[in-house]
Amino acid sequence: MCADMPDYKDTLNLPQTDFPMRAGLPKREPDWLARWEKIGVYDKLRDKAADGREPFTLHDGPPYANGHLHIGHALNKILKDMVVRSQQMMGRDARYIPGWDCHGLPIEWKIEEKYRQKGKDKDDVPVIEFRQECRDFANGWVDIQREEFKRLGITGTWDNPYLTMNYRAERIIAEEFQKFLMNGTLYQGSKPVMWSPVEKTALAEAEVEYHDKESFTVWVKFSVAEFEYSDDAKEYGEDANENEFFSHHAKLLLEKAFVVIWTTTPWTLPSNKAVVYGEDISYGLYRVDHSPVDNWAKQGEHYILADKLAGDVLSRARLEKGDYTRVSGVSHHELARMKLAHPLANCSGSNGEWDDTRDFRAADFVTDEEGTGFVHCAPSHGMEEYELYRDLGMLSEVITYNVEDDGKFRDNLPFFGGKYILSRKGGEGDANKAVIEKLVEVGGLLARGKIKHSYPHSWRSKAPIIYRNTPQWFAAIDRKIGDGQDTYGTTIRERALNSIDQLVTWTPQTGRNRLYSMIEARPDWVLSRQRAWGVPMTCFIKKGALPTDDDFLLRDGAVNQRILDAFEAEGADAWYADGAKERFLGNDHNPDDYNQIFDILDVWFDSGSTHAFVLRDREDGSADGLADLYLEGTDQHRGWFHSSMLQSCGTQGRAPYRGVLTHGFTLDAKGNKMSKSLGNTVAPEKVVQQYGADILRLWVAQSDYTADLRIGDEILKGVADSYRRLRNTMRFMLGSLAQFSEADRMDPADMPELERWVLHRLAELDQTVRDGYTKYDFQGVFQAIFNFATLDLSAFYFDVRKDVLYCDGDTDRRRAARTVLDILFHRLTTWLAPVLVFTTEEIWLERYPGEDSSIHLTDIPETPADWRDKDLAAKWATIRKVRRVVTGALEIERREKTIGASLEAAPIVYVDTETAAVLATVSFDDLCITSGIHVSTDATPDDAFTLDGADGIGVKFAAAKGEKCQRCWKILPDVGTHAHTAVCARCDAALG
Repeated sequence: MCADMPDYKDTLNLPQTDFPMRAGLPKREPDWLARWEKIGVYDKLRDKAADGREPFTLHDGPPYANGHLHIGHALNKILKDMVVRSQQMMGRDARYIPGWDCHGLPIEWKIEEKYRQKGKDKDDVPVIEFRQECRDFANGWVDIQREEFKRLGITGTWDNPYLTMNYRAERIIAEEFQKFLMNGTLYQGSKPVMWSPVEKTALAEAEVEYHDKESFTVWVKFSVAEFEYSDDAKEYGEDANENEFFSHHAKLLLEKAFVVIWTTTPWTLPSNKAVVYGEDISYGLYRVDHSPVDNWAKQGEHYILADKLAGDVLSRARLEKGDYTRVSGVSHHELARMKLAHPLANCSGSNGEWDDTRDFRAADFVTDEEGTGFVHCAPSHGMEEYELYRDLGMLSEVITYNVEDDGKFRDNLPFFGGKYILSRKGGEGDANKAVIEKLVEVGGLLARGKIKHSYPHSWRSKAPIIYRNTPQWFAAIDRKIGDGQDTYGTTIRERALNSIDQLVTWTPQTGRNRLYSMIEARPDWVLSRQRAWGVPMTCFIKKGALPTDDDFLLRDGAVNQRILDAFEAEGADAWYADGAKERFLGNDHNPDDYNQIFDILDVWFDSGSTHAFVLRDREDGSADGLADLYLEGTDQHRGWFHSSMLQSCGTQGRAPYRGVLTHGFTLDAKGNKMSKSLGNTVAPEKVVQQYGADILRLWVAQSDYTADLRIGDEILKGVADSYRRLRNTMRFMLGSLAQFSEADRMDPADMPELERWVLHRLAELDQTVRDGYTKYDFQGVFQAIFNFATLDLSAFYFDVRKDVLYCDGDTDRRRAARTVLDILFHRLTTWLAPVLVFTTEEIWLERYPGEDSSIHLTDIPETPADWRDKDLAAKWATIRKVRRVVTGALEIERREKTIGASLEAAPIVYVDTETAAVLATVSFDDLCITSGIHVSTDATPDDAFTLDGADGIGVKFAAAKGEKCQRCWKILPDVGTHAHTAVCARCDAALG
């Protein structure tokens, strides 16, 4: 600018705002947290319930109080917070009561570890003292995790959460258990359950995870001990010669044949009681013709094997194809006539432990996909075998008790007494090796090896588990309940399956299929745990009575009430106090006649019961005891969703929730599972320290949570870039709205078309946002808002209207633009508030800085339906299409340095007559940010610029004619002809 040229900068309406470009979220977010706590935002929202708002309750699945938060916790809680905030801002009374799981083995295990480090034995510590240490440990982590969750911007009743170890909660958990006791679904049974020898307790499916494990594999020979043969030729056919053949065949089988089994658990062989075969499998008799020296497969021996698997089995026994011969087939008639001998039968020193013949029969779970076509059965250690012999009424004949709670063989078991299946740290014990060596010694082994396979482990101790028969307490899920709550069925399973389809909405729908199939096939629920830190199973059993006797369990309402009253006042520790049995039985029952049960409830029963003491028991719960939403990771189909469903169906006849939302797992940037050992974990605390919690929240909103989510430095940098673009959009609005007042507001009906088009887009987007939030589609909501803010607003509307906002005086079109900006401000801030809780608060307070002001006390404004104008939208779609061709043509000129800015251009636009008529109704040069524009209906020249997808539109560049206005920078012919000689007519009027 020349020295004598006027400087009009101070005459422009430039944006005015203190809203910084740089967010500084890590340092500034804690101040907003403190402010919300000071003004009591959550409580103020609850006060709005007096306006008759419809309640919405998201019931929090309790995290475990035993460590710092991981990124999965952050994902889960942020999703919940976005649900609660969006529902609240759409007019609901959205309640969120955070809670914690405080009982159970993980905490107990931590206290035991502390004892072990001190050389202290847990069993030497009084149980109430031990439980208090567990309680203190949980309390400490609740306090830590509470602050970590609050730092993520999560709203809720942080000063009054629910804890499963609170006295009131323990009382209600016991009360829920007593309902199973009283309605007849509780029973004691002895069956194989998943058992952790390291932790000495039964486990539920949800407490098990699968990892690769190397196991011993053995091929074991069971000799044919008996063969019942009938002289009736009809058994085999009319041909006497055929009968004669079978007579010879039977003798051969009896004298020399072995049935070969394969197992990956050699330690179960001392508990073997049977072998089973498949009715649809083809079997053959194989003779060893040649055998290497010292081979376990001896020349002349005969083996019965599934034909499909025989070659593989015999190769494992170090036999080549020419070393054996298939003598004949073996029919199922013949198999059915056999009894087998255990490999250790009649073994010196066995004290007759394995001398009885083994049962041999068909079973439908036998296949010829792997192994030998035969399955050895130890019903004490396998559920399929257990169920087979249960249905046959033969359990008393096949159940053993060879394995103790620590995974050790009973001391008086011949050869193997005192041997451990697992070491004390969960590694390989000495039991498998001892069994294999004994089989070698007695000639019972055909082959051995090792296999790496997926194997169940305790997710707490990370040690392998076993199946072990042990007396446990179960909830019968197929037993009819006569409590009158039969809308969804009369058994727990019926009620659960019907609730899934008739009561619950699933997001995504695949969650329905997963839970349905699990409940459809699941066995009875194992309720008991052999631990100390939890809610005890508050029941008594009659001495001398059998579990099948009617008076085995004491069912007395007065006894139950005394227990509940004590728990309410003293917590569950009351069960362990001296004289507890006498106190609870009172004068109604002789304490000498009853045993008190000291097993504790499965911790999943605790968390499954939370609906009872959160939804039903609290004033801020749910009026009908139903949650509108349960929201957890996909693993909770076998965890909390599952246990809550079973528990509630057992006590109130239906599911405890109307809706279930499932999210995926968190993975590293490469899609790998996070692991401390791999060093690829992403700690929420570090993300917050580096970027701020809003960036972490935005990562959640931008992601498809229905699948597994990736996170890493590059991903977070991309999220931060999206955040910056949004922040700049909001900053422009704040600056342009400086000193805006109601006197500046213009009625939409009087606005120019461009503003009315923006209002149309707002009306469309308002419906998209509301529908998306209703469906919990946060990714869809954010993407729609982001595209609108960056493409429709920043790249188009703001770009076009900057000239009016900066350079116009008090004109109608400037007032219209500012009115639209104010409308945009209120919608964008409220739409984004459930996601960017800190940033939208900062934006809001820039305009409304009152002491009690907060965006989170504001609802999403209602958007008038009459703002929608489809005809106007169609017209502006045409205008924007032509504009894209113009800006494309000018961009080429800018790159070639023909022009420095679009205002130096006055291009010629070639369109058809219909489009020309549309463009004639608007200031198309202003829309294209050029100083002039000429619209022509002539044929498009061959050298005109065109764009794919914009047929019939061409643009030729032409330079603008005239002088540059020193105020608005347009190049116009009239510059120099006004009172203010360096400006155009519009700017001259603005200057006055």
